[in-house]
Amino acid sequence: MTALKLGTRKSLMATTQSQGVADALTRLTGRAVELVGITTEGDVSKAQLAQMGGTGVFVSALRDHLLSGDIDFAVHSLKDLPTGPAEGITLAATPRRDDPRDALCSAPLPSPHPPGGLPKLADLPRAARVGTGSPRRVAQLKALRSDLEVVPIRGNADTRLRKVTGGELDAVVLAYAGLRRIGRMDDVAEIFEPDQMLPAPGQGSLAVECRSDRADLRELLATVDDPATRAAVTAERTVLAVLEAGCSAPVGAYAAVQDHGREEQELHLTAAVVAHDGARQIRLSASGHPGDAERIGRGLAADLLALGADQLMGERE
Repeated sequence: MTALKLGTRKSLMATTQSQGVADALTRLTGRAVELVGITTEGDVSKAQLAQMGGTGVFVSALRDHLLSGDIDFAVHSLKDLPTGPAEGITLAATPRRDDPRDALCSAPLPSPHPPGGLPKLADLPRAARVGTGSPRRVAQLKALRSDLEVVPIRGNADTRLRKVTGGELDAVVLAYAGLRRIGRMDDVAEIFEPDQMLPAPGQGSLAVECRSDRADLRELLATVDDPATRAAVTAERTVLAVLEAGCSAPVGAYAAVQDHGREEQELHLTAAVVAHDGARQIRLSASGHPGDAERIGRGLAADLLALGADQLMGERE
């Protein structure tokens, strides 16, 4: 039996997470999987993500290869997926979610500061330069410390971390899940809890896509799907879709399924829209059955809009 072809971006982080899905699929089904590296528009452009048209720049090339039959399925970081449906393509699996939180990676403070661990956000000097390419992180960093100089950056995790070790920046904020996947946990100074910094919808999760007409493949890929993860990210991404927000909007959302005894589960969702300068935010929560994930997300987004979230998203410094 021929190996299945898995399309992935070529970065270390992308190939590492794709290999994890491939290994799980082989373990559960016995099917061999071959990784196929694909270059996307987002990988070659030096522009900021919002200037390139949003998250789809990391996805469209992989989807083109899916539709042409060059690959059998593709693995993406779920937060890279546009919220709208893609004709001819289905989300076949959302594997169990990794840690969704954001992490601060900082450089040791110069003497006369005492030696010790890496400085946390509160320990950084006044007007410290902190790098991130995410408006969501910019807004929430400003809410935590209005004195920070937040610097827009691009590139893979190694490129961003070198800006810290090279002295160009005091710190950067990255997804903790990605740092863990590439073995860079020693660079982490602080992990932000969701009440400090809400993650991006779908952060820490992977998306496995295939063609809609491949029923056999959809059934095979379903073996690596995690229902709790799917419910959580469905709620989060529904908030984003109803708000009509993309990568340029300061929107955070996090949902998790909690067990309350035998066969009793509850999905808890929190979402926030934060002003770009961090001065104001609208933050709400909702709960319900995991099977109602989309309804919960729609309801919470409607409540956010009723409180003026659309005006807050439209404001600029």
